[in-house]
Amino acid sequence: MTEFYISPTDKPLRGTLRVPADKSISHRAAILSALADGTTRIENYLQSETTRATLDCLRALGAEIEQADAATVVVRGRGLHSLREPGDVLFCAGSGTTMRLLSGVCAGQNFLSILDGTPALKRRPMARVAEPLRAMGATILGRDNGKLPPLAIRGSNLRGIDYTLPIASAQVKSAILLAALFANSPTTVCEPSLSRDHTERMLKACGVNCELRIANCEVRVHPATSLPIPNSQFLIPSDFSSAAFFLIAALLAPQSEICIQAVGVNPTRTGLLDALARMGARVQIENARAESGEPIGDLTVRSGELNATEISGDEVPHMIDEFPILAIAATQARGETIVRDAQELRVKESDRIGMLAQEIRKMGAQIEERADGFVIAGPTPLHGAIVHAHNDHRLAMSLAVAALVARGETVIDGWECVADSFPNFENTLRQVQ
Repeated sequence: MTEFYISPTDKPLRGTLRVPADKSISHRAAILSALADGTTRIENYLQSETTRATLDCLRALGAEIEQADAATVVVRGRGLHSLREPGDVLFCAGSGTTMRLLSGVCAGQNFLSILDGTPALKRRPMARVAEPLRAMGATILGRDNGKLPPLAIRGSNLRGIDYTLPIASAQVKSAILLAALFANSPTTVCEPSLSRDHTERMLKACGVNCELRIANCEVRVHPATSLPIPNSQFLIPSDFSSAAFFLIAALLAPQSEICIQAVGVNPTRTGLLDALARMGARVQIENARAESGEPIGDLTVRSGELNATEISGDEVPHMIDEFPILAIAATQARGETIVRDAQELRVKESDRIGMLAQEIRKMGAQIEERADGFVIAGPTPLHGAIVHAHNDHRLAMSLAVAALVARGETVIDGWECVADSFPNFENTLRQVQ
């Protein structure tokens, strides 16, 4: 395992930077481009282990994909019904997004697909995807009565369904919506609260009859015959979840000011900004614009004192990936920060409640672990320690930000997992130190 040694910063963080491309949108752009008619250029495609896994799986399904340069992928699609039976297992690496979204696509194909992944991915729950896809007509088998990978999917002629998700999940919702493209009638998905809506936005941009009822957290997709990509290209914005680490770092390091350029600011992804605003953070969105159906802006953040806040209910899905880094901010905020209704964190790349609590306690944080969240008391001085990433890239980078404001050196074991979403994190950090 790789270790990352990091010492506290002895000066303000300053500068202008870009973070990697949005991981969620990169996955979806690749999948839709493979199902489209004609050639699509995907600009600023994220280069990471998980997004490469999606490309490799699509190639195994018959898609023609070329890496034009370090940031550009060219996909030559031959239509919705052009995929073929893979000759081997579709290896999804550690990517839950790859497995869940491709499950929806494979459910609509008249052949057998087997999706597998790393030991960590084999532990992630898949019943929530398998259940609605079975209701649409697909046959899906897996370990523990279909609850865990690997998944064997025998696709079929699907039927449209009306389905209510028990827990808001963009990945599960997207799997159903992608399967709906191949169904014989419309499919409606309702969520208890609105999760990230990248799939819906991209389907609408591609001409799919996709009806959104925001007030009811409901989306209805009609079967499609083709997917024309607008201007034959997708431009992927920078990832808000990756930007979040530098937002918090600049808030906590005294006299800091950072500008993060061209960040996706889709409102279903920026719940952290709402929470930080309540905490007194100074973050501005400037140069707002839209690219490929997604809102983009430059984020300018300045350091300052923070107050505790409470997060629960509908706000949770809008910041589901940012809770580890929010916890680092909470250790330095005045009062008790309380997170509820976030039990989904238990089944991410790691148990993000249990492992977060275990590791930041080593650095002196006062955190109470709860079944569906945590309580953190602050402000608390942190100290360097030997901590572990638990194969979770977001936990690893959150610990790195904590190390910047701790006393003494911190060693993060298992640092290599950062390549899942932010391979050049260390170099980007040096830019602003």
